[in-house]
Amino acid sequence: MGSYIPNTEQERKEMLEAAGFSDFRELYESVPEEIRLKDGLSLPPGQAELAVRRTMEGLAGKNRVFSHIFRGAGSYHHYIPAIVDEIASREKFVTAYTPYQAEISQGILQSIFEYQTMICELTGMEVSNASVYDGASAAAEAAAMCVGKKRKTVLVSGAANPRVRKVMETYCFGNGSLYLEIPQKDGLTDPEQLSALLSEETACVYVEQPSFFGCIEDLENLSRLVHEAGAKFIAGCNPMALALLKTPGECGADIAVGEGQPLGIPMGFGGPYLGYMAASKEMFRKLPGRMVGQTVDKDGKRGFVLTLQAREQHIRREKAGSNICSNEALCAMRAAVYLAAMGAEGLKEAAGQCAAKAHYLQKALEEAGLSPEYPSEFFHEFVTVSDIPSETILKALEEQGILGGLPLDGRRILWCATEMNTREEMDQTASVVKEVTGA
Repeated sequence: MGSYIPNTEQERKEMLEAAGFSDFRELYESVPEEIRLKDGLSLPPGQAELAVRRTMEGLAGKNRVFSHIFRGAGSYHHYIPAIVDEIASREKFVTAYTPYQAEISQGILQSIFEYQTMICELTGMEVSNASVYDGASAAAEAAAMCVGKKRKTVLVSGAANPRVRKVMETYCFGNGSLYLEIPQKDGLTDPEQLSALLSEETACVYVEQPSFFGCIEDLENLSRLVHEAGAKFIAGCNPMALALLKTPGECGADIAVGEGQPLGIPMGFGGPYLGYMAASKEMFRKLPGRMVGQTVDKDGKRGFVLTLQAREQHIRREKAGSNICSNEALCAMRAAVYLAAMGAEGLKEAAGQCAAKAHYLQKALEEAGLSPEYPSEFFHEFVTVSDIPSETILKALEEQGILGGLPLDGRRILWCATEMNTREEMDQTASVVKEVTGA
């Protein structure tokens, strides 16, 4: 960032005095003493640029970088066109703050509007926001949208990502609603168990498509059951899969959420990511975060403004309907550029390759001695089971520079394939597994 200028020591002192403090430590009086950093950061003294570079390269060299990746579980290895980095890294976007003053923020406002439009097209919903931190918080915020005075129970599929479930449970604890999980069956939400749990107190039901185990859910049937009970239906969808599957809108969802990382955002050690949220017209006034609308100025020219809410964060604390504060505009920008660059056909092609390669990998691993755990159809993830400990299989793969699937327990592994995987590396993976299993 060429325009960034740090504050001097004198300027920091003057700001502290203006705020009524004599020392930075006074700013953290509310932080328990036992968890405060007392001796400073464990960092060496300042060095020359070349020395710093050598130090950082040495630290980076300790990371294990795999040339072949077969692990997903919420973070996926997809191809990102070069134009995404080229446009999103421009300083005008990197440094852009909240565009409260529309008259000087038309560029960033339009980029957000275009993102929202593409998310609506992808999900089949009618309105979208652009401020949610990640897929897990988007799911939790969606549930909070549905909770009312009489309906305070949130039902969450046991086939959903366990990390998403944990975040939703935490939100429910915070807002006083009841969190209950629907048992899964064969990697899918059990409709019979769902029917048994639905009641007049159910606010909403959250189901993922595909499920955490990669299985494709019958969203239309689940949505029907939920609406018959008078509750709202939240679909948490992998956006890449939506290029091939029915949209949440077509399946009757009231709110569609998900992790936007597959849309042009690197895996990046787990973040920053992007939670997308889209809703029906009936629910759009409850959407949290930032929303950009299209309007005209006094001369009749098209323009863009923040709409429905004065700002993206709810600042009245106990009366707030959302915990969203800062925003993910840069990640939303990457997703918009990615979707624009790929186009409908490009996205469909990438999704088709994901599905085709995952099915090829599943068959190759089955021949190598790993049996499929679930009979359901899947998109680009699937679970295998074996008599051989998962750790033994994954360690053998690591020795060949291959990051295998995610171990679920002692004998089960969740595998993933994307358009980035070649037939040669899938064959190599199956060959290593076959040596381990002796199939």
